[in-house]
Amino acid sequence: MAMARRPYSVVVTLLLLMAAMALGPAPSSAAGADDWWNPTARPAPDSQIGVTGEPFKGTDAQGRVRGFVDAHDHIFSNEAFGGRLLCGKPFSEAGAADALKDCPEHYPDGTLAVFDFITKGGDGRHDPVGWPTFEDWPAHDSLTHQQNYYAWIERAWRGGQRVLVNDLVTNGVICSVYFFKDRSCDEMTSIRLQAKLTYDLQAHIDKMYGGTGKGWFRVVTDSAQAREVIRQGKLAVVLGVETSEPFGCKMILDIAQCSREDIDKGLDELYALGVRSMFLCHKFDNALCGVRFDSGTLGTAINVGQFLSTGTFWRTEKCTGPQHDNPIGSASAAGAESRLPAGVSVPSYAGDAQCNVRGLTDLGEYAVRGMMKRKMMLEVDHMSVKATGRVLDLFEAESYPGVISSHSWMDSDWTERVYALGGFVAQYMHGSEGFTAEARRTDALRDKYGVGYGFGTDMNGVGGWPGPRGAGTSNPVTYPFRSVDGGSVLDRQTTGQRTWDLNTDGAAHYGLVPDWIEDIRRVGGQDVVDDLFRGAESYLGTWGASERHRAAVNLAAGAPASASSTEWNPFTSYAAGRAVDGSRSTRWASGWSDGQWLRIDLGSTHRVGRVTLDWERAYGRSYRIELSADGTDWRTVWSTTTGDGGLDTADFPGTPARHVRVQGLGRGTDWGYSLYEVTVHSG
Repeated sequence: MAMARRPYSVVVTLLLLMAAMALGPAPSSAAGADDWWNPTARPAPDSQIGVTGEPFKGTDAQGRVRGFVDAHDHIFSNEAFGGRLLCGKPFSEAGAADALKDCPEHYPDGTLAVFDFITKGGDGRHDPVGWPTFEDWPAHDSLTHQQNYYAWIERAWRGGQRVLVNDLVTNGVICSVYFFKDRSCDEMTSIRLQAKLTYDLQAHIDKMYGGTGKGWFRVVTDSAQAREVIRQGKLAVVLGVETSEPFGCKMILDIAQCSREDIDKGLDELYALGVRSMFLCHKFDNALCGVRFDSGTLGTAINVGQFLSTGTFWRTEKCTGPQHDNPIGSASAAGAESRLPAGVSVPSYAGDAQCNVRGLTDLGEYAVRGMMKRKMMLEVDHMSVKATGRVLDLFEAESYPGVISSHSWMDSDWTERVYALGGFVAQYMHGSEGFTAEARRTDALRDKYGVGYGFGTDMNGVGGWPGPRGAGTSNPVTYPFRSVDGGSVLDRQTTGQRTWDLNTDGAAHYGLVPDWIEDIRRVGGQDVVDDLFRGAESYLGTWGASERHRAAVNLAAGAPASASSTEWNPFTSYAAGRAVDGSRSTRWASGWSDGQWLRIDLGSTHRVGRVTLDWERAYGRSYRIELSADGTDWRTVWSTTTGDGGLDTADFPGTPARHVRVQGLGRGTDWGYSLYEVTVHSG
């Protein structure tokens, strides 16, 4: 979920601080008995699809699936934020006339469409009538009206899309301050409802096609299921979660409001609902991780929300690497700032300090490991640089591939690390020129790792979508056009009395996704679209590899350990064995000088190929990993002179050894060497 980036009024800024937190006559029955892609009946009235021809089935000659992947969509965010922030429904048994209507407070002229003028500007007035005229909505810049009507998603599927990630989304703070609501603000209550409705939509579509399992919209819970669905020519729908306080993990005055038990219970519940990917933080710092900032007026407004929610403002520090969080900026957000207690003001920030001091907390690390245990995929968009770096360290230490960046909210300098792990990257649904430029910037990396590309529409996510390039452009989308696979023909899409044209309307709703892809082909060339058409296979590759992952045996767990020295402390022990006891609450610490070592006896000879070192603040700048069969003759298998602390993973060719030694050469601080945990794995 993203937020619009445009000037805001006083009222606007207050609500955007929370918001930062997603037809004509019904077509006749199937044209022929073999037209499996057409339903036997639709609700009436309903939208037209505007596509002819059979959707492609099967796999390519190498057994790979084909098709586009939308890695970030919010089908049911109309049920979030108190239920009245986003108007209209994705489906209704009573048809489009019931589903596609405005919120009651928007009548008669939009005067009370508060969030509409917050996000779009102006006075918010608009024609609230949806079906059948749709004079003012849906539109690419109307962020409060339904864009995911099921028939529009059907058009995207018919146009070549084969994977859709439906992120269940909400935010309790937005809900609590928005003027209109018709339900509680409990986040998990909304998540449960949206999950149920996704299955209800599947049943709704199945009913049109004659019974359970016969429709094109298939919720899947493992990668093999997804592959089979796509082989049949249908759409695989994956459930994700994007919310600011998962498992109740709110933070108040830097004190976590959740426990490990809450995290385990929450992950188990989400997994049982069918959720297979999720964010751990979004917009506000929470008890799990710090966030990547928003900038300008919006950033100021969200920072106020951060304070109202947690009791603390964002805190920044100088970045230690090329990655950085977005600059917060100093733009005023008067409406939001007026909500602050007397005497409290938004702090100013140094221009050269663009990183959130908050990274991944101990509870956050517990949640990450819990997701790995359950073979779930972790979304790193919205995480701070420090949090993302720690997540990638953890995944690299375990060779776990399940990392996703789904809509351009991760520092781009992390991209190769994501690909090297086997993760998946998708770009936000930018205009075709901008999307093409970014796709070409990372094209060499995709070639290097042999992966496809994705997009994240973020429809219903309050973010804004590509506007029209204009009918007068030199290379407009020409209707009708063929789908990328060549099997279907797409004409302009009509719902009720309104017909949309990407050239003049932009990406107003989900049904225009195929048109947007055709626009990319005309602007960027076939090779960009070909990368997108390989997206489904790459996404399922990441998912499948996550499912197949098996945690490596730690040969060092509980093994005898010795050290050159141990820091003395009258209250606790920093003995060598503390670095192999399986706990990050204990550690080995050496004397305060260079040249210290930690030695581990594995008990018998093993083929050793990986060592991980989880440093405390006192880390080694220069050190090496040594192996020995007898404890006398040592061989260096890995070394560095540029250590920066955190979690280091040393990979090297598998070597028979019984003894492992970490030999410090130069310290990174004035203290000694200090390790929370050392693990040793076969290779």
